[in-house]
Amino acid sequence: MIITHIGGPTALIELNGWRLLTDPTFDPPGQRYDFGWGASSVKLAGPAVSVDDLPPIDAILLTHDHHGDNLDAAGRAMLSRSPIVLTTRRGARRLGLRSARGLAAGEVTRLAAPGKPELAVTATPARHGPPLSRPIVGDVIGFAVHRPGERTVLLWVTGDTVLYRGLRRAAIQMDVDVMLVHAGGVRFPVSGPVRYTMTGRAAVDLVAVVRPRVAVPVHYEGWSHFADGRSAVERALAAAPDDVRRRVCWLPIGTPQTV
Repeated sequence: MIITHIGGPTALIELNGWRLLTDPTFDPPGQRYDFGWGASSVKLAGPAVSVDDLPPIDAILLTHDHHGDNLDAAGRAMLSRSPIVLTTRRGARRLGLRSARGLAAGEVTRLAAPGKPELAVTATPARHGPPLSRPIVGDVIGFAVHRPGERTVLLWVTGDTVLYRGLRRAAIQMDVDVMLVHAGGVRFPVSGPVRYTMTGRAAVDLVAVVRPRVAVPVHYEGWSHFADGRSAVERALAAAPDDVRRRVCWLPIGTPQTV
């Protein structure tokens, strides 16, 4: 598997002849994005790879469509370049694209294309905030990519989520090869100490539960609403067992890496 971390939640994954793109964000830095209910964030860093430099994309894994740090204007404009866009059920309706497939947690869809081995994608649970926040923050899913009929998950994208019982329960049931873990500990002044994604400690705790061959942190930098950047994950790793520390792999932004 080759992964190019483009920035934020956006990564190009080359897997078994497939090119998968996660949460397209390609706007330049400097713009402020409104997340509703008085919450907003400024984009601090642009993408390391431009839309024009992307290879042809086979499928886009869009964890949710309604936050600008997971789908910005330039990312939304390039959705039509992919023959398949997987996202939440409500997101698929909002996008209004023939290529969009809406999934709820636990649902499975197949990816098939000439000359490529078939893949199955299972939507995994995610909660983008504290208990009872879903009506405010909206629906989010993750993606477990695997071969049809096989238990091993080739790639798990957690999506923007906190660490909660439903996520732990799903994680325990998966045998994961490569995991893209969304960290960053998102926090907004308007809601005080409330977190909307995993802190560094929570991300490391999830890695300890899953024990993937490789865990790649993403979505921890490039935006003003991240309260826990790379240093927070590294502090949590410093206190973790060796078996957990050795599984975490930091990818250089913009450079393809074989994992």
